Amino acid sequence: MKAHDFDQKFDAGADVSGDVDWGAARRPNLKLKRVNVDFPSWVVEALDREARRLGVTRQALVKLWIAERLGRAA
Repeated sequence: MKAHDFDQKFDAGADVSGDVDWGAARRPNLKLKRVNVDFPSWVVEALDREARRLGVTRQALVKLWIAERLGRAA
């Protein structure tokens, strides 16, 4: 199927899930890259308290806060 035909089908609200090779799907600009950041213990303790309060992991909280600060969705 040509991209134009796919776009028309999608724009018409048709189910295109059968036309997609999900195994070959890529998420541009979302490749993970590990970074290490050292924080004072009081910062880590405060992060842990807030993460527990929200029911998320420390890592999820840090990623969310950074993404919000940068103006992008997590």
